[in-house]
Amino acid sequence: MPGTSRDLTRLRTAITAFFALDGFLFAGWVVRIPAIKHQTGASAGDLGLALLGVSAGAVLTMTLTGRLCRRYGSHQVTVACAVLLSLSVALPPLTHSVLALGAVLLIFGAAYGGINVAFNSAAVDLVTALRRPIMPSFHAAFSLGGMVGAGLGGLVAGALSPTLHLAGLAVVGLLVTAVAAPTLLRHEPPSAPTPAPSAPETSRRPQGRVRGLVIVFGLIAGCTAYGEGAMADWGALHLEQDLDASSGVAALGYTCFALAMTIGRLSGTALLERLGHGRTVVAGGATAAAGMLLGSLAPSLWAALLGFAVTGLGLANLFPVAVERAGTLAGPSGVATASTFGYGGMLLGPPAIGFMADWLSLPVALTSVAVLAAIATLIGLATRRAVPN
Repeated sequence: MPGTSRDLTRLRTAITAFFALDGFLFAGWVVRIPAIKHQTGASAGDLGLALLGVSAGAVLTMTLTGRLCRRYGSHQVTVACAVLLSLSVALPPLTHSVLALGAVLLIFGAAYGGINVAFNSAAVDLVTALRRPIMPSFHAAFSLGGMVGAGLGGLVAGALSPTLHLAGLAVVGLLVTAVAAPTLLRHEPPSAPTPAPSAPETSRRPQGRVRGLVIVFGLIAGCTAYGEGAMADWGALHLEQDLDASSGVAALGYTCFALAMTIGRLSGTALLERLGHGRTVVAGGATAAAGMLLGSLAPSLWAALLGFAVTGLGLANLFPVAVERAGTLAGPSGVATASTFGYGGMLLGPPAIGFMADWLSLPVALTSVAVLAAIATLIGLATRRAVPN
């Protein structure tokens, strides 16, 4: 069990690497969605159904990952899911029908959902042991990985087929896992220090109220992660289809979003220390709502790119704050609940956007991101005094 500062630093580095890898692989897949949509001949609604495979696989896995982590350890589960995620990212370009695409995305979603629950659990253990609000830094690594993956995808979109591109990502994923896995597998999760006498005693709260508040923070996570999923799966298609951007420039949309989110999360600890959790949620939700209205309805490409960036900046710290607040209230079970709500929102959002795009239009469907960000803002206003900072 790690006990020295050096051990904890190594663990932090390894966990950060898996967060970054997850973002890198996920972004590499999403920027090739327009090409794979064309390859399979899918309509927006058909693509939404196929993307539901990611959601279904993730939700099914999330319900089991907590038990697997308790039985085998969050570090071991993180490594196993990283291997499966790396292998499965190469599968979508090998399909030529909506049904086959949905089937392989079920596997990809299972790996994605599993690794997100597992490494968030590992990160929470480390944050508790260090007693420092560093959770945004792990999510910054995810965003940075997403930015690099999307940027790389934009660069190679015209030179490499989706098959070669995603096969290359699979190789990168396996190499990163081989380098980072030994550190996780050598150490068990660190033990939390004895709580300080001044720490808030959440045990005095009625259990029903605690559970209700955890669900509320889970709703914040779900509302904001919905926006991340929508931007990842539909942002590039919106720029290409509605604003006549090339495939390379369309990929730049998610890069702008991910870069802004990375900057916001890298400054997240300082922001939380200055504003507190409640004000951070309110300010972030309002900023994201305004940004997404611009990004989805702007008539020009550059205004849409600006809107995507503002949206990323606003959403940056909402998910980490929601997970941390839920953990303050209910410990690891609270973290698991909020994470499941959050990643459920991220994965269920894209299919919902697809259905709304068929019924209305893609720009109008994307305004749902602004609506949910506004709802997160209202929830933040209502609960900002529920849990002490």
